[in-house]
Amino acid sequence: MMNYKNIFKLLLLVTLMFANTVNITAQTIASTEDFKVKGFHLDLRIQVMTPEALKTLANELSEMGINTLIMEWEGTYPYEKHAVISNEYSYTREEVKDFVSYCGGLGIKVIPLQQSLGHVEYILRNPRYSNLKEDRKDISQLCPMEAMESKALFRDLFSDLVETHNSDYIHIGGDETYLLGHCEKCQAKVKEEGKSKLFVDYMKMITELVIELGKKPVMWADIILKHPEAASELPKETIFIDWNYGWKINHFGDIPKLQEMGFEFWGAPAIRCHPDNWYVTDWTTHFKNQKEFIPYAREAGYEGMVITSWSTTGVYGFTWDVGYDVIDMVQIRNTYPLSAFRILIASYTKALNMKEALNPEDFVTEYGRTRFGLNKKDASVLWHFLSAEPELISNGKPTKSENIAEVKTKYNVLREALLKLKPKQNEAELDQFKLMADLRVHYLDFKEVESKYNAPSFVWSQAPILLKALDIILADAKELNKRFIALNKGFLYDSELEEQNELRVQAVHVLYDRLAKLK
Repeated sequence: MMNYKNIFKLLLLVTLMFANTVNITAQTIASTEDFKVKGFHLDLRIQVMTPEALKTLANELSEMGINTLIMEWEGTYPYEKHAVISNEYSYTREEVKDFVSYCGGLGIKVIPLQQSLGHVEYILRNPRYSNLKEDRKDISQLCPMEAMESKALFRDLFSDLVETHNSDYIHIGGDETYLLGHCEKCQAKVKEEGKSKLFVDYMKMITELVIELGKKPVMWADIILKHPEAASELPKETIFIDWNYGWKINHFGDIPKLQEMGFEFWGAPAIRCHPDNWYVTDWTTHFKNQKEFIPYAREAGYEGMVITSWSTTGVYGFTWDVGYDVIDMVQIRNTYPLSAFRILIASYTKALNMKEALNPEDFVTEYGRTRFGLNKKDASVLWHFLSAEPELISNGKPTKSENIAEVKTKYNVLREALLKLKPKQNEAELDQFKLMADLRVHYLDFKEVESKYNAPSFVWSQAPILLKALDIILADAKELNKRFIALNKGFLYDSELEEQNELRVQAVHVLYDRLAKLK
């Protein structure tokens, strides 16, 4: 028969168990109500912001409630032992330290992002690292079977980043490693142990380097979700970021399964990504992305949210020398600079702090009223402009409309209404939208000429007519270039402003030169 002492112990044990259950439940509820990491990802692969612009952005992000910045420095970081990696826009070490310190004063932790397997063209373009290539011509990826040499490289790079950053985390990239299992050595390992094992063995080495430095590794989740078989071998300190830019949930793979293994997840919507470019931004998808994905991530127990902002796809074209030595490389696609996307940052930070889903139309209308001082009618003009379905031109034809002229007609209705808006404050921000609208029409004008040149009915006698149209387009480009520089001076470096303008008009000049020979 149980005595009173044993009954008391049993009651105490049940009480403690109940208390722990209540505490766990409370923690679960708290975690679903808020994100410990409210982050912003800044891509500096191209469109490198000046130190002053970085601080201005950080200050505004702090005011909006952001507490974390993920800096994809790439070639702008001033590496010491590997100075050859740094490009012409690299910051000084003093500038990096000063920026990290400035962010700390605002309550923002700066996490460095150091790609460590894929998206490493900026490293592998240098002959010093050519032995690490997975492929001699596609230099986007390191060979995971050359792990020992890569280990020495990344120990240096991570150690360098620790000297200038005080965050608890290092982001190690790991996304879009399309060449997994490509070379002969990797093919042999995949055949014997599988693609997941090839990826995990290498990334485990990378994560352990980070952990040895007293930091937690953060990794994009796409590849491990596609190839999860060996995921349990990664250190449990590893944090995965589920980047979802508007597609179905679990787009890359079974996230709950990895959560059950004990891995922490953060989410990542986007404000600039494919198919955005200089001439079209898919605003509708970005607003919808925030509306749907952020509430989902909260309910799914994600502990952080980091919105990404891609200046380019990270795919490059190359000028080669003998033996596939890289002479130069240029990005395949540019987006409009970050200076025009404050409205999406503001909607993101609002969505982070809402219990219910964001209503994009209500948000944009209110933003137009409070940010620009527009009346309700004019604020709705801004919404109609931003909610217009983007239409790409492929092989000289629109994706939906009958022809390019029809696209221009529909778009000009929105554009003309936008150009008439007269804001009471923050005029420069609204001017960015107006410039984007004019660049869109400029692009459509060129595409119309290009489609006529590529038409089966084109003959040489038509060249003078097309050249006259291109003369008008090039004259228009000069004025657009001036406006772009005026709006973004001090945001990007002067030389990069000029470079962006040149890249934007390059296709027009190429076509002009080809037609000029036919006169």
